Amino acid sequence: MSGNPIRRLRAKGDAFSVGFVIGQATASSFRERVFRENVFVSELNQILNTRWRGSDYLKSLESASRAAYPRYVREIEGIAAGAGQDFETVFLLHCMAELMLPEGVSQAVENSAAAGCTSLLIPAEGDGPAVIAHNEDGEREFLGACLWVEVEPDEGPAWSSFMTPGMLPGQTFGLNEAGLVQTINNIRPNDLKPGVPREIISRAILSAKGLDEAIEILKRKDRASGYHHNLGEAKTGRLVSVEAPASGCVVREVASPRAHANHLLFGEFDGLEQTISVSSRNRQEAADRMIAEGALAEGAEAVLFDETTPIYANGSDQTLATSVFALFPDRVEWRVHAAPDERDTFSGTIRVV
Repeated sequence: MSGNPIRRLRAKGDAFSVGFVIGQATASSFRERVFRENVFVSELNQILNTRWRGSDYLKSLESASRAAYPRYVREIEGIAAGAGQDFETVFLLHCMAELMLPEGVSQAVENSAAAGCTSLLIPAEGDGPAVIAHNEDGEREFLGACLWVEVEPDEGPAWSSFMTPGMLPGQTFGLNEAGLVQTINNIRPNDLKPGVPREIISRAILSAKGLDEAIEILKRKDRASGYHHNLGEAKTGRLVSVEAPASGCVVREVASPRAHANHLLFGEFDGLEQTISVSSRNRQEAADRMIAEGALAEGAEAVLFDETTPIYANGSDQTLATSVFALFPDRVEWRVHAAPDERDTFSGTIRVV
């Protein structure tokens, strides 16, 4: 039996209906894994409720979200209803990055806030595909509680995404039938401001009809915080690395293999204060070294499954899944590994529409 079962879920319909199906599927995990077993989220939820529930600032984040992307707020409403939670509880969790933590939080909360992921961007060579590969890292409590969701929405392209309980898909890794692939890395710059939460921005990209549209979403001036986004487009073979904190957006076309962990790397942000964890720095250095030494000749997994640094997390933070997307002009072939010894838990092909 798998040590990290990942369930496959299918949903279709309008935004609320899709959210409701997702909420129902994660209801028990949401109650047990998020609020009971998960020290980080349990403590954080108490902090969020005490300091931010009903606050004008939270209302401003909700208003900005509804003005920019009402459809994805509607999905959150569906998730809350399906999971048997009130909307504000679920919306608070979607605003964790935007609601600053007070001094004196526990080490468990501080460590988890610093947790992140590792992504690889590998341009095409010859007739081969471009590749985006990714380790999705998170709390150990989420092992066995995550989903691979495949959605046929009433509007926009069909899309698929890995997701953790109770959260909008998009903030992990996913793709759509326009041939757009996205993987996400956490960053921790000190530039928060009122606006649209990054979870909603990431969800919006899953419904983009191409790479240029996705980049325009990330260039919005009304983002409240941000992520690092790895984006690829099948039909053109373009790969871009996008650092998008609230205060700016820098897009790099990728011409040679590169890695990205959980801190800003681009010189344009040298003056922006950020928190860089030891893990992020070590994973970045190790991945860069392995790429330079030719490890990718054995596939992206040769880097992402490294347990010496480790790049593959197996401790208080855990790699929840590893994904590899191969982008051809007419299709994206993808596979998801539950663990190094549990490969190809899911795999498939999306034809570019």
